[in-house]
This record gives sequence, structure tokens and C-alpha cells, in this order.
Amino acid sequence: MHWDEFAEWGAKISEWAADYHKTLAEKPVRAQTKPGEIAAQMPAAPPDGPEGMATILDDFERIAMPGITHWQHPRFFAYFPANAAPPSMLAEFLVTTIAAQCMLWQTSPAATEIEGVMIDWLRQAMDLPESFTGVIQDSASSATLSAVLTMREKATGYSGNREGLNAKGNLRIYCSGGVHSSIDRACWVAGIGQENLVKIPTHGSRFAMDTDALQAAITADRAAGHVPAGVIGSTGGTGIGASDDLTGIIEVAKREGLYTHLDAAWAGSAMICPEFRADFWNGVEGFDSIVFNPHKWMGAQFDCSVQFLRDPAPQQNTLKIEPEFLRTSGSPVTNYSEWTIPLGRRFRALKIWFLIRAYGLDGLRARIRNHVAWAEELCEVIRGMDGFEIVTDPILSLFTFRCPGDDDRQQRLVDALNDDGRIYLTQGAHEGRKVIRFSVGQFDTTRDHVMMAGDVIAEVHSTLA
Repeated sequence: MHWDEFAEWGAKISEWAADYHKTLAEKPVRAQTKPGEIAAQMPAAPPDGPEGMATILDDFERIAMPGITHWQHPRFFAYFPANAAPPSMLAEFLVTTIAAQCMLWQTSPAATEIEGVMIDWLRQAMDLPESFTGVIQDSASSATLSAVLTMREKATGYSGNREGLNAKGNLRIYCSGGVHSSIDRACWVAGIGQENLVKIPTHGSRFAMDTDALQAAITADRAAGHVPAGVIGSTGGTGIGASDDLTGIIEVAKREGLYTHLDAAWAGSAMICPEFRADFWNGVEGFDSIVFNPHKWMGAQFDCSVQFLRDPAPQQNTLKIEPEFLRTSGSPVTNYSEWTIPLGRRFRALKIWFLIRAYGLDGLRARIRNHVAWAEELCEVIRGMDGFEIVTDPILSLFTFRCPGDDDRQQRLVDALNDDGRIYLTQGAHEGRKVIRFSVGQFDTTRDHVMMAGDVIAEVHSTLA
């Protein structure tokens, strides 16, 4: 393809993109295709010769688009959103065009320096102390794995990477039962193992980790000859929004000399709103590592996860490896690839820069506040439906409910709603029962879209046999 053709097709794709978003509300939210249906329409072997872009894009529309679940749909209430505000999409267009591999300062100084400034802008927006710095990761899973590896290395005197984990004892990580499964996976990948991830009971309306039980577990583990390595807290867990007592966790961790990580992947964005900090952010300054995803609730194009670090040295001591070809001569600079697991790095900071400047913090705060208010309003509507039960009240913009009937009926309602196509929900589990999750957070959703969900839920439920 010549560059004049690129410009022509780029303009057509931009027009298509704008039309796609303007007409999204008319489409079913979840893909309505059956397994294997997309692949069956594609040739079994690649073409030997070139094909025209018109043909390629026609096939994209005909084959790919029916199999797309529309994450930017205003009635996407499943999982947590993976938002894509228009300015962040334009930034990604530029990043894709430049196509820089930003692993070192010298491989693109602007990428490194803008990343540092964006980390500090977000630090200020979320009211973290000036001592915090950080790095942009691809996802919270990578940030959590980085933190767990740091816990492992710190607990072994930074010898695990060199010597392996033989004879290091059973390293123990502590968290509540309300954390995301990425914490389990991080313990697998780090060689700590599922059996050494200790899930602490929760209590209270926010389903916070019982810090007395945390202290007891650590004490018992030390007595048994195990090696406590770190504590992972949660602000806004994926299942029901479980949020820990951060001050209580830090008190225990400091007493025991343990490294701490806070998973605020979804709810962290809401901390740009001062009114939410007293309930969800108090004590956060004591954590060694904090992760939140601007690509969830804040509106940045996926992928974009920020890991704040109170002191980057422990993570650098865990992950830094510097062969001669990666050395930077001259003045000291920051090379963020030494802070993360991948060597290669995309210019993710640009979309944060565009996003914050295009909306301002006040514009982003207004959206989050609306989502919280609308979730609370819809919760009361569902609470008033005959036989429906609110299982967990809203924690920020997430709540769970059940319709009349057993667990099988909950799944039948979820499946029927998603087959209907007007809204998209997911099921979850809480205290041994299946629940239906409702999460408000899509960037362009309105109160009408949210309240319409109550009508759809009632209507579809009435059709179940």
C-alpha cells in the first residue's frame, strides 16, 4: 500500500468509526453468533497474492462485525467497562502511526518524559503523596504480578531470581476472598503456588478483610515455619466491589514488615472525586504498590494500567536486567522497561494526556458521579420488583441482585437478557449463591440507558417459563 492510499483508506475508516459509535445504541450489545460461525466463513489457507483494501474491509463488515461484542455500547453493564473516549482513540491513532518501541528513554524520550508527567498528574488527581511515582503497565494483571514478584524477592533477600525458590520455605501472600483472580494467577506465575495464597475472611457492609484474622494467620504461619511475604488489599473488587480497610491492613503489614499492594483496578478512577476518598482511600498512602486502570472507568483506550510505587527501588531490584545493548550512556535517565516485566513498551501515556486535556478532571468526575448516582437509582427500582432481592448494595456503581428462584433461574435470566440484546449483564457468585452483577461505567451511557435496563429486566423475566 502506498501512502496516498493509506490516507484515502484512513479517512474512510475514520468516517466508519464515527458512524459506528453514533449508531451503537441500535445494535445488540453482545455478539449473537454461535461458536465457530465466524471461522467457518474464512478461507482455510492464506492468499498467495494481494487483495484490495475494499474487499478486505467488506469482509471485515460481513465476517468480523457480527461477532463483535460492543464494549462501547451505552447499555454495556457487564464485567467492568473497557472504555475508549474519542480523544484517547485519536491518540492511539497517532501512536500506531509513529509505531515507536518505547523501551528506553533514548528510543523515544518524549514517551518516557510524558509518561512521568502523566503519572504525576494522576497522582495529584487521586491525592497521593508527592513521594509516589509510578509506571504505565498494560493491565492490572501485569502490575499485580510485578508486585507479587517484588514481594517474593524482598522476602528472600532478593535471591530468588538468582537461586530459584528451592529451600526458601513456603512464601505466603495474604488477601481477602473478594480479590480478582489475577492475584491467584500472579501467585501461580511467581512460583508461590495457590496453596500459599491465604484468603482471609471478610466482614461488614463493604466485605473488608478481617484484619484480626489477617494478623492471626501471619502469626500462625510464622509459628509453622512459613515465610510471610506480602499483603494484597482491594478497593472495589470485581465480584461485588469488596473494599478493604486500608489503614487496618497497613497497621498489620508494617508491624510484620510485609510489602503491600492495593488492587484498585476499577474503583481507583473514582478517587479523582474527593467525596469518595474517605470511604475507599483512607490509608492508601501506606501501600508500597497501587494499581488502577484508566482504561476502565476513566475513559482511556485499552490497554492502560497505572501502577503507583511509594519507592520504585524494590520493584527495580526485582525486574531490572541490563545487558550492554540496553545501556544508556550520558546523563542518568529513567528507563521504564526496568520497572516492568516486558522489555517492549508502547507509548501509552499519550492517550492519558489527550484524555485529561480534552475533558479536564471536572468532566471526568462528572461522569463517574453520574454513574454512581444512576446505579443507586436503578438498584432501588430492582429492589421494588416483586420477588427480586438486592444481594449486595451499591459499592460505587456496582451492585448485585437475584430474581425469584434458584441458581439455575438466575443463569436463565442472564442468558435470556443477553440473547435479547438490549442490555448485557454477567453472573457472579456471593456467599455460595449465584448473583446477577450490574455495573454502570460505559463512558457515554446516560440515565435513560441505565433506567431502561430496569424495564428490560422486568420484561424479560416475565417471559421465563
